[in-house]
Parts: sequence; C-alpha cells; structure tokens
Amino acid sequence: MDGIDFAILNELKENGRASASEISRKVNLSIPAVAERIRKLEQAEVIQQYTIKINRDKIEKRLLAFIFVNIDETENIDRFRNTIVQYNCVLECHHVAGNYDYLLKVIVEDTQELEEFLSKILKKIKGVSGSNTIISLMTLKEEINF
Repeated sequence: MDGIDFAILNELKENGRASASEISRKVNLSIPAVAERIRKLEQAEVIQQYTIKINRDKIEKRLLAFIFVNIDETENIDRFRNTIVQYNCVLECHHVAGNYDYLLKVIVEDTQELEEFLSKILKKIKGVSGSNTIISLMTLKEEINF
C-alpha cells in the first residue's frame, strides 16, 4: 500500500458511495486506475465491507454505554462469545487485557432498556461473574474505521 491507496481509503471512509470518478479527481489518478486500486484493496480484504453510519438520535437509540465484563471460568468463554454477538444492541465486543475480560459497546433507547439488557440478558449468560457499566454523556469523536 502506498500514499495513493491511503488517500483512496480516506475518500471512501468519508463517503462509501463515492464513485471512482469522484475519487480520481481528489487523488489525481485516472478513473480506471482508481477502480483497479479499489478492486485490489477489496481482493486483499483491506476493504472488508461498505457500510453506513446511522444517526442514532433519529432512530431513538440515544444511550451509548460501555460495559466491562468478567467471565468466571475459561470453559464459559465460548458460550459468552457465541451468545453476546447475537444481540443487535451490542455494537462491539472486544477481548481486553487488564482487570476485565471483555468490553462491550452497547446502544439502547434509554436507561430502562439498558437495565433490562444488564439484568435479563448479560448477567444471565453462564459464566458472567461481574460487570461495570459506563454511560457516555456525549460523543466527541467516533470513527467507524482506523
């Protein structure tokens, strides 16, 4: 990958629907060359998917929370992993180093929905021995990619 590839990625990051023609003007490369580079980035799985960013306020999913989770025993890890990724409110699940085993990024409508997720779903997954929830008051920066 070179500087032009990164410039193409930045343009696609800003607008995943940008055409090769639009990108070519911004990176000073011909349309076919841009299209070929995009194809190669897709084949190399540098570009894994095209997606959209949803305005959560518009769909009434205003409460963003980060939940640290501990798993009691190693044999419960697979069950936790397979279960937690099935919930749409869980945007991200990261295995982390430190005092906790996992970090979840969760989006819900309000504190009532968060409480239901915590008490009726998360804490009922076999092996979950504890959690710590942090509610985001405001998002200053949130990127989908690097």
